[in-house]
Amino acid sequence: MKPVILRPRAVLFDCDGVLADSEALHNRIIAEEISALGWPMDAAEAERRFIGLSWRNIVPLVEARLGPGSVPADFVEGVIARVLRALHEQVVPVPGALDAVRAIVAAGIPVAVASNSSRLELTTKLHGLGLTELFRGRTFSYDDVAAPKPAPDMYRAAAASCGADPARCVVVEDSVTGSRAGVAAGCRVLGFAHATDPATLAAVGAQPFHDMRDLPGLLGLAEVVA
Repeated sequence: MKPVILRPRAVLFDCDGVLADSEALHNRIIAEEISALGWPMDAAEAERRFIGLSWRNIVPLVEARLGPGSVPADFVEGVIARVLRALHEQVVPVPGALDAVRAIVAAGIPVAVASNSSRLELTTKLHGLGLTELFRGRTFSYDDVAAPKPAPDMYRAAAASCGADPARCVVVEDSVTGSRAGVAAGCRVLGFAHATDPATLAAVGAQPFHDMRDLPGLLGLAEVVA
């Protein structure tokens, strides 16, 4: 007998690596910019060290390695400007993500997005993906909350924007940092394991899955119980 999957009251998405296939771009730029400060690294190391973290979390790590004052005051603004220039050229969706979001919306389930990106980065990505209207009024960046992921603030705010109890929301994440935020908010977390080891996601309370096209089924949209 199949387990009954309760229909979620809302689905709350991360952006990078879940909706936008932008992790490689971010990792390359982060690696180059931090290397220029004096901490040599490649994109793979940047991903390993910083996946899912906001700049609020990354800058102190760099200063801990290189020393106080090693990160210029305008460093983050410069990196964001470089990322935005790249995003304006093209934003590539994660395979299956756009169809999954549209299927969820078509089923009458509210959606929100919560990202450790800056507000400008998140807005640019959603515009490039053609998702601005679907998420309008329910988009949250690290600029919008007191504490970024792994704190639960962003997902609690996203649930509230959908008028939903976090306990009846599903979070879709691809990082340990984001999964911890979703669990701390009291949500069920589905961990998209394309860049992170599924066992690592499971260890922090996420349910790993491997293909975004499977998401509607994991939400019980074929056989839902209200």
